Amino acid sequence: MANIKSAMKRIRQTQKRNERNTARRSRQRSFVKQVETAIESGDANAARTALQVAQSELHKAATKGVLKRNTAARKVSRLNARVKAMASA
Repeated sequence: MANIKSAMKRIRQTQKRNERNTARRSRQRSFVKQVETAIESGDANAARTALQVAQSELHKAATKGVLKRNTAARKVSRLNARVKAMASA
């Protein structure tokens, strides 16, 4: 354990950020999972609405630094392609 006051503060800040980022990452994964579940069930309308929410969450995670921008863009692109393919088939 740190003895220096600034090091103790730094530990507190790191723990807070870690919890916040873990929650954001979990939330983002949950919304992506909802899109995947809707795709697997074959419900195009549910998949489209879930994709809109997931897209927002992925971009928010990228803005907050939980994901890199290109990673978020790639995930949105792939989900969107799967939803479009499901609608046309």
